[in-house]
Amino acid sequence: MNITSFEHYRHQALAAGFDEVLERRWAPFTVVDEHSQPFVAKAVIAEGEMWLKVAAKTRHLRVGECFELAAGERHAERYGAEGAIYWVARRAA
Repeated sequence: MNITSFEHYRHQALAAGFDEVLERRWAPFTVVDEHSQPFVAKAVIAEGEMWLKVAAKTRHLRVGECFELAAGERHAERYGAEGAIYWVARRAA
């Protein structure tokens, strides 16, 4: 999937079998403690940057980079000085 526009990303994700596609906006320096969700998530960073920690590994993600999480996968998030926007496709587990 690429990030030409949210609508294009949404169309591709729905065609790939995802149930919903959302734009998530995060304020600067937001920290989200370890948690999990009951859905599969596939996302792309549209603006800003984030750090995603899964198990003992932390990834620094910037515009255009993607991440995927399995349903129930524990993770933590941290956002940079500009905050971030990502587009996320979700599918029920």
